Amino acid sequence: MRSPVVAGGRTVGPRVVVIGAGIVGCSLADELTVRGWTDVTVLEQGPLPAPGGSTSHAPGLVFQTSPSKTLARFAAYTIEKFRTLEVDGVPCFAQVGGLELATTPERLADLHRRAGYATAWGIRGEIVSTARCKELWPLLDESVVLGGFHTPGDGLARALLAARAQMDRATTRGARFLDRHTVTGIERENSRVTAVVTDRGTFPADHVVSAAGFWGPVIGRMAGVDVPLQPLAHQYARTAPLPELSGATAEASKPILRFQDRDLYFREHTDRIGIGSYAHRPLPVDPFAVPSYEEARAQDREMPSSYPFTAEDWAPSWEECRRLLPALRETEIETGFNGVFSFTPDGMPLLGEAREPRGFWLAEAVWVTHSAGVAKAVAEWMVDGRPSLDVHECDLTRFEEAQRSPSYVRERGAQQFVEVYDVLHPLQPAERARPLRVSPFYARQQQLGGFFLEGGGWERPHWYEANAPLVDTLGELPERDAWSARYWSPIAAAEARATRERVALYDMTPLRRLEVTGPGALAFLDRMTSNNLRRKPGAVTYTLLLDEGGGICSDLTVARLAPDHFQVGANSPADLDRLLRHAPADVRIREVTSGTCCIGVWGPLARDLVQPLTHDDFSHEGFGYFRAKRTHIGHVPVTALRLSYVGELGWELYTTADSGLRLWDTLWEAGQRLGVVAAGRSAFNSLRLEKGYRAWGTDMTAEDTPFEAGLGFAVRMDKEGFTGQAALRDLAEPTRRLTPLLLTDPAAVVLGKEPVRVDGAPAGHVTSAAYGYTLGRCVAYAWLPAGLPTGTDVHIEYFGEKIAATVADEPLVDPEMTRIRR
Repeated sequence: MRSPVVAGGRTVGPRVVVIGAGIVGCSLADELTVRGWTDVTVLEQGPLPAPGGSTSHAPGLVFQTSPSKTLARFAAYTIEKFRTLEVDGVPCFAQVGGLELATTPERLADLHRRAGYATAWGIRGEIVSTARCKELWPLLDESVVLGGFHTPGDGLARALLAARAQMDRATTRGARFLDRHTVTGIERENSRVTAVVTDRGTFPADHVVSAAGFWGPVIGRMAGVDVPLQPLAHQYARTAPLPELSGATAEASKPILRFQDRDLYFREHTDRIGIGSYAHRPLPVDPFAVPSYEEARAQDREMPSSYPFTAEDWAPSWEECRRLLPALRETEIETGFNGVFSFTPDGMPLLGEAREPRGFWLAEAVWVTHSAGVAKAVAEWMVDGRPSLDVHECDLTRFEEAQRSPSYVRERGAQQFVEVYDVLHPLQPAERARPLRVSPFYARQQQLGGFFLEGGGWERPHWYEANAPLVDTLGELPERDAWSARYWSPIAAAEARATRERVALYDMTPLRRLEVTGPGALAFLDRMTSNNLRRKPGAVTYTLLLDEGGGICSDLTVARLAPDHFQVGANSPADLDRLLRHAPADVRIREVTSGTCCIGVWGPLARDLVQPLTHDDFSHEGFGYFRAKRTHIGHVPVTALRLSYVGELGWELYTTADSGLRLWDTLWEAGQRLGVVAAGRSAFNSLRLEKGYRAWGTDMTAEDTPFEAGLGFAVRMDKEGFTGQAALRDLAEPTRRLTPLLLTDPAAVVLGKEPVRVDGAPAGHVTSAAYGYTLGRCVAYAWLPAGLPTGTDVHIEYFGEKIAATVADEPLVDPEMTRIRR
């Protein structure tokens, strides 16, 4: 990073060029300049203050409630900031509230779930009756409404005004905004950005931020950076004046209204109603074919992001609008357009700095709803080196290479559009562009009746229908509610029991594997991670990747296979990216996931299965816990790691992809005499929670420290400096901890992200949860205040119901570790 520049006795920071003066670019300029980086130039191809991108036509709805805590916090900050802004006495935010309607029992249940999210993330909201919905929106036909979810803190952002207000503030601190500058190239030298080239000159830069909205892929290509973003057009229309709204003087007085059962939303425009629809077919737009501002005007279009209204797509939605709001039956649509905005394959923004070229940042696929929150996070990232909240869901590296093809991005982006208002189960997979990635065992898994869900593009078996006869041996299982029974089968209980009592094979191929080699490999990995890696070859170490603030960026399993050769079990593509950014010249890092595979062989009979297949000693004395060994299983060369994430004796067996099927068949055939089963992710998740094993990205993130997350054992504060060590030394005693809970009712199940109440007041939220078949109770982990004693009664809010639970000691199963070390 270029050192800050001092001009006239004041620090102005590095030279930053932001591409795009929409709501994101203006917000970012404001956030950077308030932090002292004032050498900021914002380039815009259209005219200011309304340049013609998505901001120029945005309806401005800001709803805070989301399944994603990160998005909820982005939206909360956007409201907090915009409420303080005005232009010429006109406020930039109208806090009229929000109202989501239910017209079906399924939607009403989902609104209770959304109310739980709101409580978990600290957002004010309540489920309201049909009568209250009518009070809030008198134009409603209450006969079709079953209830609603009211969020009084939500409202309408005047996006162009908010952009203007932040542009003015940033300008007073030294930023400059240049319109009618079309970016034509990005100059690079020694893998760093150096300048932005436009049709009106070149602008030197130490950092370049693409905040170009749906033009993001165009800018990314100039920098040699893939931007997996699909623009789509979205219908928006305004009615003619309504007699029922005559005399209105305010732009809006009623809550923004969402009719999600029909993919519609509504807002007032004084005496008119504005209506947005996601109910139509996806209308993808090629970002490389979008006209310039002048070209759009020449085509009689108001702006580049506004496409002609397609009446045939609108007709079904218009009938639904009139059904919900009878006043619309006496009016017509006065104006309409198809407005373009951005979708990614998972619906989340694209944020962060590219590894190559360094200094090139993305702040893309960001809606007005999250704009100021995103800008704050990116500004913190640029100035301080890390954002103050976890943004791993938005990290630009998160997609696998297999998920970056144009056809995949287009198809999944379109699906995100279709599903904007759908009731989605947390385990619900995409139905299309599958199968994309499969392990070498896939054919055998299909033969066993594997039920597959998807993660990272991988087909992951969650249970096997071949194990259905084992369910009869379990006795009676508690009946599940319809929601928690989706993407679940009692077969998972049978597979968990077989793992505890016999032996099971788990496909662990999707877990990321990195190979780190070279003379400097040990020193590098030891510096990058929290635990002591200076152990003899054959040792395996559980350790953490921390950021400079001591937050958990990932957890790793590091096997030292030779003095200068390590196998690293990682989580996301961001782990590889982080290591590559810091690797010295004498270290080589290579991802080997796709060329390898892994079978977890776990259960009390695991040794009975594996030992006859190898000439090496697999006894406890000959192959201890957290040790690694290169050997053969039958004819197959493997790297065996004695690890277990289900709390039972066993090994992870790694081999090359071409030998994978032979490894599976060898183990399967030999295991028949022992009653071996194939087991899926559903059983795995149950067993790992009973053992208290954390899942990064779910149970802990960069917002959490090892001591809060119960991972202090993986931190060696006495070793020579490692990333995050200084910050950990300065930490106060934790005020919050990741806490195990046992639900009281044997039939009760929660799934994650539910609010937890202590003494009746919201105190935290569930991270992971699964039924513990060994315990006969659902296990949940939750972030709660530190110091809650074992046995403390709490309540988990599940679809509006309070589920009793108690704080438990961990691990819940085999605390003496005798099963895993036998």
